[in-house]
Amino acid sequence: MSQPVPPPYPSDPSQPAQPPQGFGYPMAPPPAPVRKNLAGGVVVALVAAIAVGAAYGGILGATSHEIGYAAIAVGFIVGFAAGKVGGDHVALAGISAVLSLASIYFGQLLGEAIIAAKHLPVSVSELFFQHFGLLNEAWRADSDFMSYVFIVIAVCASFAGMKRAV
Repeated sequence: MSQPVPPPYPSDPSQPAQPPQGFGYPMAPPPAPVRKNLAGGVVVALVAAIAVGAAYGGILGATSHEIGYAAIAVGFIVGFAAGKVGGDHVALAGISAVLSLASIYFGQLLGEAIIAAKHLPVSVSELFFQHFGLLNEAWRADSDFMSYVFIVIAVCASFAGMKRAV
């Protein structure tokens, strides 16, 4: 016999054996409720898009080089923030993809403005708000095929970030 104490047997053989109270493991807790907070997810995605886009623009302005992996990180962070607060909502996935696209565009324009402000006697805000057309043309002239490839990958990373958060 490998057990130090034999298992309890019922006193009445016709009754099935019942384990004593406190025997075994407690029941598993119920699953967490499904979150579908569309408004909260959109607000958090918008705030994250502005913050991460500004940081991305600052990185581009400081290094004077476009970093494609940073654009992918922007998309992932926006999608992750939206999914963490908003849950698994189909409309939120599309909204976070559009916001990550806008965030990357904003960051690249901000980076162009910072780079141009280093060489011109104008401020970044003046370039961004008063000469937006020139700034947009400079961005178009500076962007190449790989810029657009990384933007598309960043939008896809937004979907991946949202699914990772849920």
